[in-house]
Amino acid sequence: MRSAALLGAVVLGGGLACADRRGADTGTLDGASPPPADSRIARVGDSTEIWFTLARSDSGPGGACTERTIEIRRGAARMPVPLLYTGRAPEVVNDTTIRARLWNDCRPGDAYLVDLRTGRPAREHR
Repeated sequence: MRSAALLGAVVLGGGLACADRRGADTGTLDGASPPPADSRIARVGDSTEIWFTLARSDSGPGGACTERTIEIRRGAARMPVPLLYTGRAPEVVNDTTIRARLWNDCRPGDAYLVDLRTGRPAREHR
C-alpha cells in the first residue's frame, strides 16, 4: 500500500511539473500575469504578416526580459516558427525571408534566416 501511495505522489508531482512547463510554453510569464497579446510586427508583400505570439520570461547578466516566438500568418493560415525565441523584431530581408536573432538569457545570439513559405529557420553563416 505504501509503494502505491509513493507511486501516486511521483505521478502527481510529475504531472504538476509538466503543467508548469506547459504554462511556460504557452506564454505564462510568472504564473499570475497574463501573457502579452499577439502583436503584428511586420508585413511582407500583399498578404504575409509576421507576428509575435508566445512569450517567456528570462533573465541574464543584464537583468530580466521577455522573449517572444514568431508566427507567420496568411489569411486564416498560421505557421509558427519552431524553436526560435527572440527579444527584438526580425528584419525583412526580401519577400520570402526574414532575419531573426535567437535570444537566450536576455542576450541576442546567432542570426537565423526564416523562410516565409515554410516557416523553417536556418542559421545564417556570415
